[in-house]
Amino acid sequence: MSEAVLGIIGGSGIYDLPGLTDLREERVTSPWGEPSDKLRIGRIGSTKIVFLPRHGRGHVLAPSDINYRANIDVLKRAGVTDLVSLSACGSYKSELYPGLFVLVDQFVDRTSKRASSFFGKGCVAHVSLARPVGPALQGRIADAATAEDLPFVRGGTLVTMEGPQFSTYAESLTYKGLGYDLIGMTAMPEAKLAREAEITYATVGMVTDFDCWHPEQSSVDVASVIAVLHDNAEKARRLVARLAADFPAEREPCPAGSHNALDNAIITAPEFRDPAVMARLDAVAGRVLKPAA
Repeated sequence: MSEAVLGIIGGSGIYDLPGLTDLREERVTSPWGEPSDKLRIGRIGSTKIVFLPRHGRGHVLAPSDINYRANIDVLKRAGVTDLVSLSACGSYKSELYPGLFVLVDQFVDRTSKRASSFFGKGCVAHVSLARPVGPALQGRIADAATAEDLPFVRGGTLVTMEGPQFSTYAESLTYKGLGYDLIGMTAMPEAKLAREAEITYATVGMVTDFDCWHPEQSSVDVASVIAVLHDNAEKARRLVARLAADFPAEREPCPAGSHNALDNAIITAPEFRDPAVMARLDAVAGRVLKPAA
């Protein structure tokens, strides 16, 4: 297998990743448009780290304005094999309280305005998303959280809404009644695109609030969320540092098949594939599209 490169996407409140050595910033161009920001590339111990603030430094991008395809594409071009998303989330369960980290393993997509695939007209592909989170990567995150004595729960379902508004009371009750655990605005289509790019993906849902279903929290406001974000950000940095310190030198095969997700996924016959589309897929799907030597 190839060298393991750990990518970190910082969500709300996480716009930098202190502690990187051999640090450099690099603006990687993408045929899919502009990514959220420059990549910050360095090391923690012997592990190569590539960090990208999802909303840009200064939080200049709303969830619907993020170019998710460009973000995943430039991370792939930087060599990322394993990607950890740090995301602020609302909770639908009393036991999933603000300050807790939830290592979610399932997603429900309720977004409507976002390009959700690298593939389409000119080159059609279908990847499996039955298990969208890499179990081995999630296990390493759980081990790191345990070592750092961080409160966490392993497993859960995160529903992604379009935003940027928070939920209505009716929406909150609906999603809670369906048994979902968390709600956020950015996990989709990020997880879908990572799978198409054969990057192993995992999300750390950092609980900031109880949405608006909770009898003691009738609404969500930015001020209350930010107060929790600051504390979560420090815990997230500790988590990443420990995860990186114990990360393997070589990429591990993913039990969910993310490392070879494109094997047999492209259905368009080679003679009918659009050359312009193929050119844009050079990083994402180069492994399976390059002609055999």
